[in-house]
Amino acid sequence: MTQYMIKENYEFIKILPDWAKIFARKYCSNTASTYIFHGNIRDFLAQRTGEKEFSFVDVRDYIADVLFGYNGKIICYDRSSGLSFIENPYESVPNKTKKDYMQEITKVYNSNIEAENSGDILTNPFTKKITTALDLVEKYFYEKIKEKARVIFIIDYSETVVPAARGSTYPEEDRFSFVTIKRWAYNPIFIKKDITVILLTENLFELNESLTKCPNIIKIHVPMPNEYIRRNFLEYNLKEKKLFLEETLPITTVAKITGGLNLVNMNQIIAESFHEKKSISMDFLRRRKKELIEAESAGMLEIVDTEENLDQVSGHEFVKKVLRNTADNIKKGMLDIIPMGFLISGPIGTGKSFLVKCFTGEIGIPVVKMLNFRSKYVGVTESNLEKILDILKAMSPVAVIIDEADAVLGDRKVEGDSGTSSRVFAQISNFMGNTDYRGKIIWFLITCRPDLLPIDIKRQGRCEEHLSLFYPETEQERRDLFGIMLKKINAKTTFKYRDDIFRSNKYSYSGADIESILIRSKRLAIFDGMDFITEKHIREASNSFIPPVYPYEVELQNLVAVLEGTNAEMIPKRYLDMPKSKIAEAIREIKLILNERS
Repeated sequence: MTQYMIKENYEFIKILPDWAKIFARKYCSNTASTYIFHGNIRDFLAQRTGEKEFSFVDVRDYIADVLFGYNGKIICYDRSSGLSFIENPYESVPNKTKKDYMQEITKVYNSNIEAENSGDILTNPFTKKITTALDLVEKYFYEKIKEKARVIFIIDYSETVVPAARGSTYPEEDRFSFVTIKRWAYNPIFIKKDITVILLTENLFELNESLTKCPNIIKIHVPMPNEYIRRNFLEYNLKEKKLFLEETLPITTVAKITGGLNLVNMNQIIAESFHEKKSISMDFLRRRKKELIEAESAGMLEIVDTEENLDQVSGHEFVKKVLRNTADNIKKGMLDIIPMGFLISGPIGTGKSFLVKCFTGEIGIPVVKMLNFRSKYVGVTESNLEKILDILKAMSPVAVIIDEADAVLGDRKVEGDSGTSSRVFAQISNFMGNTDYRGKIIWFLITCRPDLLPIDIKRQGRCEEHLSLFYPETEQERRDLFGIMLKKINAKTTFKYRDDIFRSNKYSYSGADIESILIRSKRLAIFDGMDFITEKHIREASNSFIPPVYPYEVELQNLVAVLEGTNAEMIPKRYLDMPKSKIAEAIREIKLILNERS
């Protein structure tokens, strides 16, 4: 028999995972009858079979065996299969619950010959029609209450039964389901008489909001597997002779590297290796992890792989110093002093994204870029973000890059989208401010308009380091940048940098502008049949190049970056002596010229 029957043996609660302990305590204390299990519910769940041994089962079997020990009548429903039953495998009588259900339903309808559609119901008592199914199950509840028997009703894919939508747009069938489930949640008889209803859904935001906020319904989040569970899953497959690793790749390393993958993902990797009769290598593991996480996140996360480091960044010495110190602390495991996040600001072309990419090459932890997760459909944006955050928690420690952060994160004040932007903003800002993740999830918000980011996001406890980048100010900075760009585009030249050539047109070149001039110079050299760039090519490219000129926009970006900078060493000399009040006034004037709201 199973080891766990939570209402009969409190000792077993101690060895349950945290999420199952929450359920066990609520259930044992008769707190509620209705629960929502959400999160990583489509995965294998670890079921302890010995002191250090596990087997892995799906969520329905986990509920039936681990949480209830097959002690009770367990009924399941989903729109595809209709009503079905989980039977006790140790029971000598086959299909005992199914037969009991049939007997009770037949008895109820035979005793009420005037019951509407009773003939149809008895012909198909395992109906897929949700209204009929809920009606039948409720009648079964009351029959079992008379016998003081335990009943567990599992509604799988519950987002298809009570989907997120406004009440006025609900079809009649969905309204019936919503009212029935909420009525059950408030029914004190169900709590006292051991009737349990469990709704299963991956994303809480896909369910009717009134249900998810109902105080009588307990929300239980099932997390992605941690390193301990992943290691046990690997050991289980090794014992089953399904796992083959290269000799230089120990299980402990694989368990660490697979952070962010669920057990189904890991099983895919193991099955591919087993089928192809090839041992799993580090390169194969990293490549498949990248593919699986990007697929699991539906393209909303991109794993950043780079061999570049901060040595390849020209200028910005103070910023590089801050980032190098952070990288050293990460490598030393001093995660408790790592900033929760970084705000990287500065005008276009200053290499903000490149700087962060180079930093990721030094820190030795996974780095992901958060891509567009917004959708025009109600609830989908919040659902996407919930999935992303679950993956990030499982991947920790991890660095997260949000480029164009002012556009991605939105604002709590945005109107006209049914409140989606404000809910998303609250969701991500609360997550970013959770100090439990200090040193585990490091945020990099990149923007040329930090003034458009709400103060809630930029404050201490979320983005604790504000780093500002600016165009090169001195000849030495431009010379260094020229050398870095030559290496970046893999160009050869006999030319030694001269400021008079690059300053002859009196433009303030950004790093992107200098790179563009060098690419044009390389193209001119190729046209001349040469494999290296000469001074002639650089002069010609420089004289013909006119950078896109947005003087007001660039100056506005400079000024807001100055205000955001938290250290004078980052700020160009021409701005250092300007009082902040004067800078703020200049920002207001430019915004008026650009017809922007202050």
